[in-house]
Amino acid sequence: MTTERIDRASVGLRSERGPILLAVMLSVGLVAIDATILATAVPSVVDDLGGFTQFPWLFSIYLLAQAVSVPIYGKLADQRGRKPMMLLGVGLFILGSVLCGFAWSMPALIAFRLVQGLGAGAIQPIGMTIVGDIYTVAERAKVQGYLASVWGISSFVGPTLGGVFSDYISWRWIFFVNIPLGMAAAWVLVRRFEEKVANKTSHQIDYAGGILLAVGGSLLLLGLLEGGVMWNWDSTASIVILAAAVLLLTTFVLVERRAAEPILPLWVLGQRVLNSANSAALLIGLLMIGLSTYVPLYAQSVLGTSALVAGFALAAMTLGWPIAASFAGRIYLRVGFRTTMLMGAIIVVLGSGLLLTVGSGSSVLHLAAACFVIGIGLGFSASPSVVAAQSSVDWQTRGVVTGANMFSRSVGSAVGVAVFGAVANGVVAARLGGDHEDLEKLPSDVLAPAIHDVYYGAAIAAVLLVAAVTFMPNRVAERPLSNA
Repeated sequence: MTTERIDRASVGLRSERGPILLAVMLSVGLVAIDATILATAVPSVVDDLGGFTQFPWLFSIYLLAQAVSVPIYGKLADQRGRKPMMLLGVGLFILGSVLCGFAWSMPALIAFRLVQGLGAGAIQPIGMTIVGDIYTVAERAKVQGYLASVWGISSFVGPTLGGVFSDYISWRWIFFVNIPLGMAAAWVLVRRFEEKVANKTSHQIDYAGGILLAVGGSLLLLGLLEGGVMWNWDSTASIVILAAAVLLLTTFVLVERRAAEPILPLWVLGQRVLNSANSAALLIGLLMIGLSTYVPLYAQSVLGTSALVAGFALAAMTLGWPIAASFAGRIYLRVGFRTTMLMGAIIVVLGSGLLLTVGSGSSVLHLAAACFVIGIGLGFSASPSVVAAQSSVDWQTRGVVTGANMFSRSVGSAVGVAVFGAVANGVVAARLGGDHEDLEKLPSDVLAPAIHDVYYGAAIAAVLLVAAVTFMPNRVAERPLSNA
């Protein structure tokens, strides 16, 4: 790993590669803002379109489409190039946004969110892959700050815009605002991003593997997301869906062993660097969903804060993450990937311990401080893991590796929904004698211990994160950046 000194001016927005970095930032900004802007507008959407019982699918269908398409886009980016796949993703996201803005019913809005999700499935992993292509490990230590700032800014801009559009204009503008951002990103990519793709016409597309992964992955995530919510875990629907997912994914593995150019090569599962990075990504996804789901609920229903204050308590995590990520590069260049990630994982454990000290008499600042510490730890753990994974492979497989990492995080989020939901419902069932679908309407003396047990689950996940990152090599031999 190089220890060369990198001048920020040579890698920043004013550098020769600056326009490409700006295009990636704008594209990732679409996904980052979308992650927070819709939540604040849900009441307005329901008032206009109806379908209160269906609105959770606005988030579930988006997550499903994004998660299952990520590995497929990653492989296609290695075969066809980053630029066409990134433009496809941005185009689908803009199309989905336009359709969502004109949606006439809740089912239509849900269907159009699927289109958005398919676009997001390309944007985030390919954006990270492009950064891995054009910057060295040392340069990415500087660039990471720019990318982290996108998420930090979006954590505040998203909820604010969502509230302003819903209260003063129309909720439909939370989707229309994506159009100028997406078009600007696409224009810069078309004009300034050039790449060389070898053997464009010699590739075989693994249709069977792609279909099996998409359908099997969708059923797995669907079963995890909706089990215990739409249907009981021991119901026929749950058993059939999860059994079908296992069968299809098992068949997928068998198909990939014989495919000439598999969508997800099985060697990805056999490398130490990638196994550690993907295991860490899965646990990070699990931790993130646990916090983003239950911290605002605890703040509102137990501590008695407003929705706005509860949102800012969670925003402390999304603020801590980019701050740490912007410094992580300097640290892993000096002390190595494993040491940096281990430091971050230990900070997550400390933050999880602080979270366990939050009680019904605590202030919201206590809760926000715990989230901030966890965010700092995640920033030091997540960013180096992606850089290490990308640096361990060459151009022809960098897209697959990045896609696998992002897919692992999505699976972690789905597992987190299932596990933490089961934990919370188990406490509620023990106290009230049965599950309660609407946790927000529970008395605080029932809800507080239920969420507190979720925090214990998060602490266990934090300890497992420490174990996962210990398998990461401290130094990774850097492969060539481009395909030139």
